Amino acid sequence: MDELEDKKEGFAVPEGYFDNFQERLMHRIEAVSEEHDLPKEDGFVVPEDYFDQLQQQLSQKISEPESKVIPLRPYRKYYLAAAAIAAIIVAVVGLNWESQEPLTFQDIASSDIDIYFENHDVGLSPSEIAEVLPLEDVDMDDFMKASLEEENIVDYIDENIDDFEELNLEDDEIY
Repeated sequence: MDELEDKKEGFAVPEGYFDNFQERLMHRIEAVSEEHDLPKEDGFVVPEDYFDQLQQQLSQKISEPESKVIPLRPYRKYYLAAAAIAAIIVAVVGLNWESQEPLTFQDIASSDIDIYFENHDVGLSPSEIAEVLPLEDVDMDDFMKASLEEENIVDYIDENIDDFEELNLEDDEIY
């Protein structure tokens, strides 16, 4: 403890410094205000009877009706309704736009029917199939006037005949 008492602090205040401090401070402020033209009075003044009327003014402002609130987006609900109606119309028209009539047996090409019978075992003989097919719209001229093109004949021979000698063709008949 004695060690602490013997140590001197690095800062010292002269004796009697705080005795006349306030007087010196006021003289300095006056000197500065004369040099820089500082105002002598405060710039803020409260009107007379302000606090006497304050309670009445506050109660009047509180009792006044509120002002009308103007929304920033007044037509937003109409835009949303119009968009919903447009979406419904587009959906209804879009679903019915490409609607086709149901396919019937007459819409199927005869070649598709032939391919089906060739690829699937129906279990019917040609005579049984001929009994079921209607012959009212078929003319004999349809079979008689059928012309075979040379390309179709060559393809048929190429696919079904292995040896050309089986055809018994003579040399001048080939071309």
